[in-house]
Amino acid sequence: MADEKSSLPARQTLLDRQALERVLARAAELQGAGALPDSTDLISESQLLDIGNEVGLSPATLNQALAEERTRINVPEERGLVAQIAGAGFATATRTVPGSQRDVLAAIDSWMQREECLQVQRRFADRITWEPQRGLFGKVRRTVNLSGRGYYLMDAGQVSATVLPVDATRVVVRLDADVHASRSRRVGMGIFLAAMGAAASGLIGLGLVVAHLPLLIAAGSGVLPFAGGTVAAYKLARTHRGVLSSVQLALEQVLDRLEHGDFEGSGGLLSAIASRPRLPRQ
Repeated sequence: MADEKSSLPARQTLLDRQALERVLARAAELQGAGALPDSTDLISESQLLDIGNEVGLSPATLNQALAEERTRINVPEERGLVAQIAGAGFATATRTVPGSQRDVLAAIDSWMQREECLQVQRRFADRITWEPQRGLFGKVRRTVNLSGRGYYLMDAGQVSATVLPVDATRVVVRLDADVHASRSRRVGMGIFLAAMGAAASGLIGLGLVVAHLPLLIAAGSGVLPFAGGTVAAYKLARTHRGVLSSVQLALEQVLDRLEHGDFEGSGGLLSAIASRPRLPRQ
């Protein structure tokens, strides 16, 4: 009964079968159950709560699973040679943390601007997007870097946070970082190196042939720059994996701080936001 009273009212969003299965599977995972109803039609979230109650899932776990589903972003699965060599162009992290939607979103915004050298790009009721600071102040901060931070999120063209309530005391936070531009730069530089190696191989091979050296020697000598350029291009493209790993770690660290209130020099970022004096309403 306590869970039912503390849960938020169900939103009347229609869910397709895949979303229904994800939500119920996640709720079952949270509670340790494993029953999924069979349905082919769209249902409302209130109907989903009724179904969950029938199969023994608590409203609290269902609300958490629903909140996680609402933060879900459809990202096409990346395939092809670039993704296999360089890695993904998108990093994401999701977690349920204590706090209200307003305070958690304000906390993340304050952290991104103060500690990650980002600036607000767009602001919505439940979502904020940031981009790297482009001005002189941002460049000075990154150059001086008194805090010793890596500013890994600066490698992302866009960072976003979506915060949705689970109940009165918890929210689901999803952080996303788009690093496609960073990957494209490294892959593009790699292609340039490979092309330069191929061009050098052609010129060297042609020169050796003109010099009347045996064809086998000319071909063997000419292939060396091409091989070297190809290897350099491959290694350069692979450096994106390190960038992606650092960005992913930075997102997880933000969630760690939100979950545990572990911020240096304060009693927790949420506490700092909550204790900030507010102007009286007129």
